[in-house]
Amino acid sequence: MGLLIDGQWQDKWYDTDSTGGRFERQASSFRRRVTPDGREGSFPAASGRYHLYVSYACPWAHRTLIFRKLKQLESHISISVVHWYMGDHGWSFADAEGVVPDPVQGAEYLYQVYLAAEATFTGRVTVPVLWDLEQGTIANNESAEIIRMLNSAFDEFAAPGDYYPAAFRREIDAINDRVYTTVNNGVYKAGFATTQQAYEEAVVPLFDTLDWLDQRLASRRFLVGAIMTEADWRLFTTLVRFDPVYFGHFKCNTRRLVDYENLWPYVRDVYQTPGVAETVHLDHIKPHYYMSHDRVNPTRIVPLGPAIDYAAPHYREHLD
Repeated sequence: MGLLIDGQWQDKWYDTDSTGGRFERQASSFRRRVTPDGREGSFPAASGRYHLYVSYACPWAHRTLIFRKLKQLESHISISVVHWYMGDHGWSFADAEGVVPDPVQGAEYLYQVYLAAEATFTGRVTVPVLWDLEQGTIANNESAEIIRMLNSAFDEFAAPGDYYPAAFRREIDAINDRVYTTVNNGVYKAGFATTQQAYEEAVVPLFDTLDWLDQRLASRRFLVGAIMTEADWRLFTTLVRFDPVYFGHFKCNTRRLVDYENLWPYVRDVYQTPGVAETVHLDHIKPHYYMSHDRVNPTRIVPLGPAIDYAAPHYREHLD
């Protein structure tokens, strides 16, 4: 795991010495918008113009794969998939099951894609990356913004469906804010903490929020009620990794997800949305975390369990 500094790759772990043992996530660097018409300096939506770089292991990239599937954009936005192992040179396109090489740059490593966009780039090299084939640059590498663009910018040729409806945006945003801080990023703040205090500061709010979500789902099928929204998908990609990875590897072990009365059925329910199971690759998720994070798991032993069956029958239709 590393980063680019003035266009030079450096194999460096996160600096927690200067933060009291706390993990602090870097803000995304490329934040251009894709809009239906390309107005006000944005990039216009067009079939075949964009290429998406993802990792099956990464929950942030997983969001974009789900939205690409839900909106049936597979024939309009091509993808490359990195190897699950993040080594001394970061994400790579080394040959392995599930890897899809880079047809744009012919890159060996993902950081070369970043350098193709900005030769002196400084920062972490992350997925997802939405590449603009026409201008030859990164349009956006912030997952929260990419899924919003996939949700609506490509509607001229995408499947119907709005996962950020205007009537629920305030509620969705409020849920997203809490879930991002304490759950999506919270598991990383716990797992990458290097002091006891920093770890506990992350784990306690994480489980407070999981308890709150479980109570919320006692009276509704999805997070804002009867309809599935962006908030569900942003939560799902963390929860689907929770018991296999975060519970043990990141020491988020107050409770397992399967111990929750409502959260666990909810995840199994959402998993059955047509096409979504195809985006979940535990064969990339588990080895990525346990073998790529030497600071967290120096032995690189990948546990055999847990045995999890997400494919349960729908049984929550009676909820509002």
